[in-house]
Parts: sequence; structure tokens; C-alpha cells
Amino acid sequence: MASHTGNSHVDAVVVGSGPNGLAAALTLVRAGLLVEVYEGAPSLGGGCRTQELTLPGFTHDVCSTVHPLLAASPFFRDADLDVTLRTPEVAFAHPLDGGRAVAVTGSVAQTAATLGADGTRYRRLLGPLADSLDQILPSVLAPMLRRPAHPLAMARFGLRGLWPASALARLFETQPAKALIAGLAAHSMQPLSAPGTGAFALLLGMLSHTVGWPVVEGGSVRVVDALAAEIEAAGGHVHTGRWISDLQDLPSSGITLLDLTPQQLLEIAGERMPARSRRALARFRYGPGICKVDWALSGPVPWQAEVCRGTPTLHLGGTFEEIARSESEIAAGRHAERPYCIAVQPCVVDPSRAPQGRQTFYAYCHVPAGSSMDVSDRIEAQIERFAPGFRDLVLAKTVTTATEIESHNPNYIGGDINSGAATLAQTLFRPTVSLRPYSTPLPSVYLCSSSTPPGGGVHGMCGAGAAQAALRDLRH
Repeated sequence: MASHTGNSHVDAVVVGSGPNGLAAALTLVRAGLLVEVYEGAPSLGGGCRTQELTLPGFTHDVCSTVHPLLAASPFFRDADLDVTLRTPEVAFAHPLDGGRAVAVTGSVAQTAATLGADGTRYRRLLGPLADSLDQILPSVLAPMLRRPAHPLAMARFGLRGLWPASALARLFETQPAKALIAGLAAHSMQPLSAPGTGAFALLLGMLSHTVGWPVVEGGSVRVVDALAAEIEAAGGHVHTGRWISDLQDLPSSGITLLDLTPQQLLEIAGERMPARSRRALARFRYGPGICKVDWALSGPVPWQAEVCRGTPTLHLGGTFEEIARSESEIAAGRHAERPYCIAVQPCVVDPSRAPQGRQTFYAYCHVPAGSSMDVSDRIEAQIERFAPGFRDLVLAKTVTTATEIESHNPNYIGGDINSGAATLAQTLFRPTVSLRPYSTPLPSVYLCSSSTPPGGGVHGMCGAGAAQAALRDLRH
């Protein structure tokens, strides 16, 4: 995106061009404001970028690839972007030893039919929630302290969602059903004994049966490009290569929205931030990091379980107990010997990402915050466990440690791709205890990053929520 000459005075300034920053900018520009976006990196998107990380012709998403929240997000539904989503029939698969796997495909009833003795339990748990997605999701993707529009539906979700995943798994008898819950809940990057981890399993499960787990054709950067194009078409300006180290570096504006974490807000606000607020923001907790490996492959991954070959998304780690042990190790500050991994093979639904017959593939595992350790051997061992012969397909690979992830995207403190630990407290009160979570103590300055409600994911709702709060304040 070409840089433009900034105006000396604009209606609103947005710092940071991740999906939330761009969602905030688009919300404001469509409200008739003159908006300028400033991105420090040479390219837009934050974690929503696509690059040739291994070999020419192999395009890899730098961070996020699979987008159930994008497909369901009220912001993206209203944005009407020129983006094509490729949705697989199998939302995700979870391989187990012995060539077995559990997978979520189609309706709740279809998946329940594959779960044997746990089919009825699965249907009773997920069926009512999936049927009520449109009533539940707007409240889940908004500040939790607001009164829900559909309190009964939200209560049905919240009562079980407050459970730890370990308690949710006890509703089931069979190993595959318990493993399915573990793989979903571990997206929280929290121990599976932690309260609120059940909500991750329920939300992601609901989405898999309603909107699916799609991939953006051509790479996740297409979302960012579409947002930026809409902003500029409406009269906004987007600047790259413009690091903002102090709020004084920005042009005069009526509104400033920061797609930054609390730590960065404290850095650029300096002594302007009141001491009490500084202490509150300094208490914000960041979660574990990730170590990610991208591969260029000569062909499809040879998964033993056939169902694993037809989905972009796989949860690797084995049984519930194994995954729970892995996540507990990370929470204790240790690297897991057999880590839980999220693996993604986008070419299953989008072959444009690699030369004909070849594939791009990545997997990542959780590691202690700030880790500089390359654990690619452990990740590859988990893949080989369920896909013997995988290493024979590798043409090239790139490893990105947690510290390198933060250096590429400063919002990912310690390698935390959610810009804040998904503890129960920080789900309810994010980034601080406040009925105005997007506001800061500084006049007309708002946070709009994943450190605000509803948290991590490509949904744009942090940015849209902050922009709407700013517009309400402006009108009053």
C-alpha cells in the first residue's frame, strides 16, 4: 500500500493496521470522518499477512489462516468485502493413534453419528447452542459486562462455558469425544483445568457446525487488502513504514484509536498516563507464545486417517490427557516434550497457494512466553506420529520462534498471538476492570486491539467496538 502525505488535521487517526485497526478505520470512514491509518511495518495486516516464507511460488500466511470468526463476525458480514471464503466439508480433524481420527463435519447430527456411545451427549451439548448461534454470538463478540440481547440463550452458553474443559470432557465416555473437546479448548492457550476454557470448545464447536472453518482464497492478506481498499475508496488514507513512538508524532485529530496492547500504550503515552491507570494497565497479563514452522511440501501430507486429508485444520496431540499435560507444562514455564499442535494445510481447499501438485503447510505449538527455543523437531515428531513419511515430502521449511514472532509483530508480546492471556478474569475484564473497555484515561484516545473485548481472532469486533464507542462520545 503506497504511503500518502498525512494531513495536518484529520477527524480520526488509527495506529496499527491489523484487522482490528482497519475495522476501526472503516467504521469511522463510513460514518463520514476523515481518517488516517499509520502502520509501522512495510506492509499492512499485522498477523493477517501472506508471504513467500519458504520457496518462490509457495505462499504462506504469516499467522492466521482458518477463519470461522471472520465468517460469523457481524462486522465482516456488514462490511461486504471482495473476499472469497473456501469452506471445507470437514471443519477440522483430530488424529489418534492407530490410524484413527475424530472429525467435525456438517451438522451436529452428522458429527454425533460418528461418536458412537457419545453421539447423544454431543447432540445434547452442541445442538441447542448451534441452533442459537445468531442469538449468542453478538454477545460473545462484545464486552461481556453488557446486558445480552438474548439472556436465556447466552445463559445456556455461559453456564457450561464457565466450566474448565476438563469438566466439560467428563460429560463424555469415549476417548475420541474427549479428545475433540481438548483440541478445541486448547485454542485458549490455557491449562484445560482453567475456568472458562470450556467456552472455547463450545464456541469453536458451534461455529464448525454453522459457518464452518473457512480459508480465504489467495491468503489471509486478501482480507487486509480488501479492508484497505474500502477505506481509501471512502476517502481515508493508509500509510505504511510509519512507526509511531509517541502520541505527539500523530497529526491533530478529534479521535485516536490504537491497535496496540496496553504495554505499547504505556510506551507511547509516556508521562501523560495517570499513575493509577498506568498501574492498572501494567497488570494486564500476556499468555504463552508459539513456535511456528512453515513447510513447502512436494505433495499432500500422508495422514493415516483418511478424514484428515480432506480438511485444512488438524489438532495434533492425541488424547485429552496428553493435551492437558502439554498445556499444563507450558503454563508452568516448560517446553512440552509432546506438544499440542495446530496444523493447517490450506491447499486442501485453496490450491492456488502452491505450484501444481505441491503444498504449503504449517503447524505451531504453544511455548513459554518469550521463548527463543526452536522446537520444530518436537512439532515434526507429532506430525510423523499421525502421518509417517511426512519428513520425506519437505522441500524447505522456515521456523519462527516466539521471540521472532514478537519482533515481526510487536502486538504479540512474548509471542502471544492473542495479545493477552485468555484467563476468565481477562475475558470478563479486558484490558482493565471498566464499563468502558475501549476508552483510556487520555482524552479521545481509545484502544482497539485484541487486548480489548472480545479478544483474539480475525473478527474485527475489537476495532468496530472501539470505533462505535468513539463515535458515541463524539456525538455527545
